[in-house]
Amino acid sequence: MAGNFRMLAKTLYGFEPLLAKELRNLGAGRVEEGVRNVSFEGDTGFMYKANLCLRTALKVMKPISRFKVHNEKELYRNVYQIDWPQLFGEDKTFAIDTTMSSDVFRNSMFVSQRAKDAIVDKFRAVTRQRPNVDSHDPDVRINIHLFRNNCTVSLDSSGPSLHQRGYRIATNIAPINEVLAAGLLLHSGWDGQTDFLDPMCGSGTFLIEAGMIACNIPANINREFYAFQHWKDYDAGLHEKIVNASLNKTREFHHRIFGYDKAPSAVRKVQENVDNANLSDYITIERKDFFRTEKPTDSKLHIVFNPPYGERLQIDPDAFYAKIGDALKQDYPGTDAWLITSNLEALKYLGLKTSRRIKTFNGKLESRLVKYEMYEGTKKHKPTD
Repeated sequence: MAGNFRMLAKTLYGFEPLLAKELRNLGAGRVEEGVRNVSFEGDTGFMYKANLCLRTALKVMKPISRFKVHNEKELYRNVYQIDWPQLFGEDKTFAIDTTMSSDVFRNSMFVSQRAKDAIVDKFRAVTRQRPNVDSHDPDVRINIHLFRNNCTVSLDSSGPSLHQRGYRIATNIAPINEVLAAGLLLHSGWDGQTDFLDPMCGSGTFLIEAGMIACNIPANINREFYAFQHWKDYDAGLHEKIVNASLNKTREFHHRIFGYDKAPSAVRKVQENVDNANLSDYITIERKDFFRTEKPTDSKLHIVFNPPYGERLQIDPDAFYAKIGDALKQDYPGTDAWLITSNLEALKYLGLKTSRRIKTFNGKLESRLVKYEMYEGTKKHKPTD
């Protein structure tokens, strides 16, 4: 694996430009945007750095073989020809994920099974032993991508999705995906140069991702393991150097991050997650009802939040969104407010003019990230309890 090689980072819909920018900033070569992915070049150390630092990547894949396939025998033969015992040991477990859009094969499970047979037979021929398959928690993940008759076999260097940062132990109902949260923050232009507020902070994901961006903390510094650590060429010393060099690039944050939630249980969970992320010096969590608050700072404020919706909402969503609009207009002057929602009809009841709309998905729900610019004006004080 000496020298540079081609890699592919997977991401969410609409995040391709964000991921491409991240990769260029990290020093990747030949960055090219695809659909829900970005391809690039780098060496082994850069692969480690990409897994550690990328905020908007779900996976970092390393293609190891590309070939044409017209039938089952060609698939088996080409997978068998890969020198699998040079890549990982027979003491490791493995699993194969197949994605396909092909007339050659109809069943992705069949493709995975035949590829598994080829890998096991290769090990038996070379080492007289075979690795076991573990479909739930394998040491080594192999990806097969079939498009028409083009087949790409890749090693998944990440393992479990990179949204699993490692800091979020306690969660509430439907917590937002960490990669989604980071991408929405980057879409909003958050750069740590103002104060920040999530007024309905749930599990605290926006708060923590905002703090990590502000301090330039590597996205996956709290993650314990990556799949590439099971590969035979894993260089622990190089990996440690990459981690230390990335930590040396952190910066001081001179503003404040505020999080509100009216549920005591949510406040406790957020504080636990913030502590796990080692960001309690920068993030203040308070039990507050957003509709009874005022702007917590006299300076510019950046708001990003994910209002509850659907089954999480105990009141009429139209009335709820109208209250959000009233709160922003009356009590949050000098604020750039961003929110993500899948309830596009309810947005009309905010009574505010959007300055930006970005299409995205929250899970399978088509959503919009929308921006409202609240200009300086007279604040209307609300009664307190």
